[in-house]
Amino acid sequence: MLLLREFMQTFSPNVKNDTLSGLTVALALVPEAVAFAFVAGVHPLTGLYAAFMVGLITALIGGRPGMISGATGALAVVMVSLVAEAERDFGAGSGPQYLFAAVVLMGVIQVAAGALKLGKFIRIVPYPVMLGFVNGLALVIFLAQLPQLQSFTPEGKWGWTDGVWLQGTELYVMLGLVLATMFITHYLPKMTKAIPSALAGILVVSLAAWGLQLDTKTVGDLASIAGGLPEFAVPVVPMTLDTLWFILPYSVIFAAIGLIESLLTVTVIDEMTNTRGRGNKECVAQGTANVVTGFFGGMGGCAMIGQSMINVSSGGRGRLSGIAAALFLLSFILFASPLIEQIPIAALIGVMFMVVIGTFEWSSFRILRKVPKHDAFVLILVSAVTVVTDLAIAVIVGVIVAALVFAWEHAKHISARTRIQENGAKVYELFGPLFFGSVANFKELFEPENDPDVVIIEFRSSRVADHSALEAIDSIAERYLALGKELHLRHLSEECRSMLKKAGNLCDVNVIEDPNYRVAVDELA
Repeated sequence: MLLLREFMQTFSPNVKNDTLSGLTVALALVPEAVAFAFVAGVHPLTGLYAAFMVGLITALIGGRPGMISGATGALAVVMVSLVAEAERDFGAGSGPQYLFAAVVLMGVIQVAAGALKLGKFIRIVPYPVMLGFVNGLALVIFLAQLPQLQSFTPEGKWGWTDGVWLQGTELYVMLGLVLATMFITHYLPKMTKAIPSALAGILVVSLAAWGLQLDTKTVGDLASIAGGLPEFAVPVVPMTLDTLWFILPYSVIFAAIGLIESLLTVTVIDEMTNTRGRGNKECVAQGTANVVTGFFGGMGGCAMIGQSMINVSSGGRGRLSGIAAALFLLSFILFASPLIEQIPIAALIGVMFMVVIGTFEWSSFRILRKVPKHDAFVLILVSAVTVVTDLAIAVIVGVIVAALVFAWEHAKHISARTRIQENGAKVYELFGPLFFGSVANFKELFEPENDPDVVIIEFRSSRVADHSALEAIDSIAERYLALGKELHLRHLSEECRSMLKKAGNLCDVNVIEDPNYRVAVDELA
């Protein structure tokens, strides 16, 4: 009952807006899904079925209403390696079957990640990495459109080949239609919001191209999208450990890419709509969708920030928008393929270019000189790595670099103030965290040879954070012990005392009763 109530509450705040935005998204999904299927080395219907099934299931049970999922380029550029390797090792025609098996396992991993509540770790992604992710993805969307200016269906990572670029009248016609679509998409909302501007742009430009009999590339030039309902079929691969070891590395990579892109897209849509999605629920939904897709001949997928941006900017807020997009896409495959195949590619490129303009954080240029240099570096680095490799690697690299910079900066913050008590004991009052990055500076604070026989380290304003800190304390204790002097630790936090207790002989702790231990923990003021 709770699940049904939540579903009804998030179904649709505005049925008309959600339905029309879903139609707009479905039209934009067609060339994207076909192109990504080409990139992955599988049949176009494999990409279209994935867009339908992943989009429908995540819209129904996902944690972010209004977000669109489907076949994505980030996954396609990795899938092509699996398909090619399977074709080489197991024979021609085996690539798609091993891909379907890997997609099923990918889904299982994603469901497990959601069940284990791992979605919360997206919170550790710093804001500069988020900006870099958004900017890099905008550049990727932009680059993915350019190959359509070639004279035949492109292949490769972003579609780049040695194909011949359009020239003369054909080029000018396509660019004119692209600009016309962008003009309508940008200015129509200033006059009316009765219909999504992107949908209006596609319809007007398509009618103009048909009416004027313009010679320009259409969706049908990519591939036929006609087909039937997806059929259930277990992937035709040997059910052996060898098969598992073959697909497991790919499945882990697929799952990581899918979850990172989906969870980051959830964050972006949260900020755009001023609402909050549920990351762990989205992980489970993405995994469930991929398991089902793998058994129905789809290439798998994840959240699509481009289509999600189209949906949100067109007024789509509820689950109905994603459901409508998936059902419209299926209807195109079953009934309306001859009509949809006549849509000019230029109209869809124009819509995606507007997505690029809306997605890219132009304010990042303005803030580059105002934020710390290391944050600006991380932003640019993540953008560049997203374009050159893929999203998952870019985000991981960004988080690692940001964490290392954070550690380096905080390593400088360890300091001590000293004083002599009435009983002659010297007190080192520490300030700042004691962790792997600051242990070198920590050791330099002490002068065992010049200190009195009793030394107290005051931890009121410091914290022991990790194993390196324990080893540093033990190292200092060894130096004082060698000189026949006592070392006491005072005002350790509960977490610090627990860590020292668990460490056992990694860092000996004197509990007063046992004089043989090297370090005494004094909890008195």
